[in-house]
Amino acid sequence: MKFVRNLAFSSVALAIASMSFAADNIKIGLQGPLTGGSSPMGVSMRDGAKLAVTEINAKGGLLGRKIEMIERDDEAKNERGVQIAQELINKEKVVATVGYINSGVSLASQRFYQEAKIPVMNNVATATTITKQFADQPENYVFRNSANDTIQSTMIVEELIGRKKLTKVAILADSTNYGQLGRADLEKALKEKGITAVAIEKYNIKDVDMTPQLLKAKEAGAEVVITYGIGPELAQIANGMIKLGWKVPMMGSWTLSMGNFIDNAGKNADGALMPQTFIQEPNTPKRKSFIEAYQKAYKVVRIPSPVSAAQGYDSIYLLAAAIKQAGTTEGPKVLAALEDLKAPVEGVVTTYNHPFTKADHEAITLNMVVIGKVQDGKVIYAYDEDKKKGGEIRTKAAKK
Repeated sequence: MKFVRNLAFSSVALAIASMSFAADNIKIGLQGPLTGGSSPMGVSMRDGAKLAVTEINAKGGLLGRKIEMIERDDEAKNERGVQIAQELINKEKVVATVGYINSGVSLASQRFYQEAKIPVMNNVATATTITKQFADQPENYVFRNSANDTIQSTMIVEELIGRKKLTKVAILADSTNYGQLGRADLEKALKEKGITAVAIEKYNIKDVDMTPQLLKAKEAGAEVVITYGIGPELAQIANGMIKLGWKVPMMGSWTLSMGNFIDNAGKNADGALMPQTFIQEPNTPKRKSFIEAYQKAYKVVRIPSPVSAAQGYDSIYLLAAAIKQAGTTEGPKVLAALEDLKAPVEGVVTTYNHPFTKADHEAITLNMVVIGKVQDGKVIYAYDEDKKKGGEIRTKAAKK
């Protein structure tokens, strides 16, 4: 009887100890679309972040504690994103969150982190307004380590108008916040060059026939099609152009690097151009180790969305650096550390050297982004000069 009683006490003690250890973990939330048309971005982002968490925990964790990632699928739906944000904050008690693939979900959800004084690191969503949503408040808890739409639209216009001298452009943008905010940035960048698009067409998520939009663009005399969209509909554009026998260049935002565009368009994707912060080439020791670790862990050769994976990985290291510097997980102190990171953070995209300030919550600047091109089922450097310099770390440009 005594043995049974002692065994029972031991079991209870072990359970309490386990609960105590779990409660002592540093909880970082992660939310993004893990299912649906945007899932190549969401899953790649999550898997990149998981690699970073695993590495940090293997080295002893953070502040003597393990990082526990609490992941949720927002299904690319604004209302689901709002639900998740509240759950991660109020129920899971996360100290920070990474993620957001879809700009609309980010803009709808991140206000809850702002109100709770919990940092959120946008690692894929690119709408220019994201880090400015609360810029007028004394403290802004929203950060980003992806190339925003102002950067991308500037690069697209410079590539097509400046380098290729194509002045008759058509814009095909999806109906999401991402597509329409990106379209607005494109129109602004074109206007600065004295150019007005000859056709501006909208399409919806899950549309399978882009013939009406493409015919209008073709009849308007467009010399190039610029896309701004988030899902497999991009492949319908490339395939539709071939069906019409219309051979003009295709360029768009970074999402043209997604696996579901490349796979669904097949050879029709070849030649498509897009801005990229990361191309899956092992041209630095850090990138080599990251690519190999990703391939081994997830049994793939081509990362479904290399940019999302790399930025997801880096976002965890940026937050970890801030928490380590702050010596605490308290939101305001982590915020202050993010705005004044003392030590460089070696990432996959770049080495982040003082990436943020109180007035600037964007880690990526124009000079850090290259033009990628789809060729034979993968994204490569569009230009040999960028490939030759691929091993050089592009760092953030100082503000003028």
